[in-house]
Amino acid sequence: MALAAQGLHTSRPTGRIDRRHLRKVFDTIGVIQIDSVNVLVRSQELPLFARLGDHPRTLIPDATADGELFEYWAHEAAHVPVEHHRLFRWKMNEAKKGAMWSGLHELQKTKPHFVRNVLKKVRDEGPLVAGDVKTHTGPKGSWWDWDEGKAALEYLFWTGQLTATRREKDFARVYDLPERHMPSHALQSPTPSATEARRELLLLAARSLGVGTAKDLADYFRQRVTAAAPHLAHLVKTGELEQVRVEGWREPAYVHPAARAPRTVSGRALLSPFDSLCWFRPRIERLFDFNYRIEIYTPAPKRVYGYYVLPFLLHDRLVARIDLKADRHTSRLMVNGAFAEREVDKKVVASELADELSLMAKWLGLDSVHVGTRGDLSALVKRASRVR
Repeated sequence: MALAAQGLHTSRPTGRIDRRHLRKVFDTIGVIQIDSVNVLVRSQELPLFARLGDHPRTLIPDATADGELFEYWAHEAAHVPVEHHRLFRWKMNEAKKGAMWSGLHELQKTKPHFVRNVLKKVRDEGPLVAGDVKTHTGPKGSWWDWDEGKAALEYLFWTGQLTATRREKDFARVYDLPERHMPSHALQSPTPSATEARRELLLLAARSLGVGTAKDLADYFRQRVTAAAPHLAHLVKTGELEQVRVEGWREPAYVHPAARAPRTVSGRALLSPFDSLCWFRPRIERLFDFNYRIEIYTPAPKRVYGYYVLPFLLHDRLVARIDLKADRHTSRLMVNGAFAEREVDKKVVASELADELSLMAKWLGLDSVHVGTRGDLSALVKRASRVR
């Protein structure tokens, strides 16, 4: 049921893949998280590859440029369909009251004229990046070391007074007025109350997950579980959700009435660490007995599997972990490590993985796949078809 809801239980579409397929993915999962790490590919591209296979990599940028998607703090920073803008206005209003990073709210409190002037600059001059309002001329420290210009833009973004797209060359946010980016029907749609919006977001989460606990559903759109609990109770009372028991789970779970368990599961996918199927680590441990930690911020000598490790889904199991890198200088997809999970048929997994890696290399425009030696699957993948 969970894989069906996430759009990962059947074969990928064949033939020409276009904007209709993108909309279907968003209809299925509701949101795609954005992340700047680019050792393989920007993470927001991987959920589409997992569900669509080889597809035009311009789908999300084109849909964003055309005003079909917008960026906001939906899970973390994320792409969201513009018709859901109304569901996040309560978050924007809460941000104005201080529900955001404290430094941004402090800037608004102490220098409101400066923040208004930044907004006026965007209104008068058009889309801006942080460098256009830079106030700090010294060397930049760590990535969170924002000057007041960047902080003002982020405050305005968080509160919904500005929206943003991404600049291709460096992934920087390009800030603009919402009315210059999003269609009027999305911005002028009636604003639900915070209660109504929170409940609708929980329903979207339930529909996207298939089945989930209160923590699972609340995390999907970053609601606090204590705040979500009374709304879940209301949705059960009205019949919009069904409370169920899942074998092996300690906590009660919730199912959307439209959820259907497929008769067969035949999916195959390499999953981003930030894919909605696996971004809430306790849930994938419950579902798949798969203990997953991203090791980007772990010192290299202490990493168990590697820097950028993707779970490999085969049918209804997470069967392996693959440490991947795109070497664009040599045009190779680098498999730095391939590790099988317990009690899997390694030859079958290696064969399927080899095909998936070949498809990924083609999608990324890389000429070949290079398999290293780390992990108990590496030698088998090397020998599998289509991998040289």
